Amino acid sequence: MASLNVGNLGEYLREQRRNAQLSLRQLADAAGVSNPYLSQIERGLRKPSAEVLQQVAKALRISAETLYVRAGILDERDRDELETRAVITADPSINERQKAVLLQIYESFRKENGFEVPEGPHAADPAATDTTTD
Repeated sequence: MASLNVGNLGEYLREQRRNAQLSLRQLADAAGVSNPYLSQIERGLRKPSAEVLQQVAKALRISAETLYVRAGILDERDRDELETRAVITADPSINERQKAVLLQIYESFRKENGFEVPEGPHAADPAATDTTTD
């Protein structure tokens, strides 16, 4: 089976797994994927879906957006935007109205500087990018 071009995703995942001191089997169990499938991802033989990457990122306690960029699913600039939104929406020191206002200002600056303003659920909706956990 030929290796897929997934931006060194497998090597990065292996490194993160080792840094977390997890075996392949432990990570597979924590992420809810099979051990052979995770092994194939690490060896570059499989390109995982965004959902699988999100599960793996959660199990490793790292940013899913970083994995999306490594896998070629997300552009680096998109990741930066998502992370900025996530930081704003996760800030417990400001209320929901203030978060919405900050996101609107952020979007207006991006638009003014020639970047696309997203449409849909993430546009100025703090709940849509809420990354807090219970």
